[in-house]
Amino acid sequence: MKGALSRLGKYTGMRLVFLLLSVVVAVYLTVIIANMGGELDRIVEAQIRHEVNLQYALDPELQRLPPDQRQAMIDETIELELRKRGMDRPFFPQRSLDFLGEALSLQLGRARLITSDTHSFQVSAIILERLPATLILFGTAEILLFFFTLLMALFLSRRYGSVLDKLFISLAPTSAAPGWFYGIFLIMIFAAALRVLPWGGMAPSGVQMGFNWEFVSQLLRHMILPVTAILLSAVFAGVYSSRTFFLIYSMEDHVELAKAKGLSSRGIERKYILRPTLPPIITGFLMLLISMWMGQIVLETVFNWPGLGQVFYQAIVMNETAVIVGVIVVFGYLLCATVFILDFLYAILDPRVRVGIGGGR
Repeated sequence: MKGALSRLGKYTGMRLVFLLLSVVVAVYLTVIIANMGGELDRIVEAQIRHEVNLQYALDPELQRLPPDQRQAMIDETIELELRKRGMDRPFFPQRSLDFLGEALSLQLGRARLITSDTHSFQVSAIILERLPATLILFGTAEILLFFFTLLMALFLSRRYGSVLDKLFISLAPTSAAPGWFYGIFLIMIFAAALRVLPWGGMAPSGVQMGFNWEFVSQLLRHMILPVTAILLSAVFAGVYSSRTFFLIYSMEDHVELAKAKGLSSRGIERKYILRPTLPPIITGFLMLLISMWMGQIVLETVFNWPGLGQVFYQAIVMNETAVIVGVIVVFGYLLCATVFILDFLYAILDPRVRVGIGGGR
């Protein structure tokens, strides 16, 4: 017993160390990329010099000063602005490591241009404000996708070779197109041509957001097209993949033996087909949950959905390093926690898996 607990403790510690190390590396690479390897400092410094010079050029009193004195004041103002932003120190290694430490401790800092609806420049406020919109849209779509895929795959595995089974197999390649691709066609048909559904957004501008019937009904109406686009982009490939898993396990020797013993088809399906496939099913479900919160940049832009994907795109366009790093570091922590929990779920769901034994389990 003590040996098993010791192995479990050692495995847990090592697993946490390696997962956290991967988060550190990923976040540091994000910091470097978002800052263009330090080149962003030169761009920001050039913007500061331009703004300060323009300010002094438009002030008639400062124009009366001798050129040397005026230039000295301009240089001093630029230096103060650079020091205020911490740009008086080199990006490598001091400031890049400072960015890393602040990001890992979730001190996400302030944005320069992007604000929340309450006019806050705090990155945490911006992320928390956009997160519910993304969770509502993608949470609804992914949960519907998961359960429909699972149930339809089970249904088709019992009817191998049927017309419906062949239809889903033939439509599986359509999942190669992303959700925004289907979204454009859905908007053209149902919003532009038929005018029965809205073009995008969460609700009309005059509707008060909150838990009231008017907003909820408008929200559900505005979600129809983006949710449908997400489902169309993944449902056929998802059903085909899960159906293949179920068919493979239904052809195992022990399943044939159970059939020969006279066990009911429901009992065989539950005990000998669903149980072995639970680890990949749970993995897929948790990965859907962890990825849905980050949203999709293009799809949210196509439907003008005010979620994290849209603000992430704005941050990339505006070189908002703090927002980019903030979104990535929170995603990294959530992904790390999910992978860590998955190892123990595998051990609970599948008796063949032993945590801390052999090559990592």
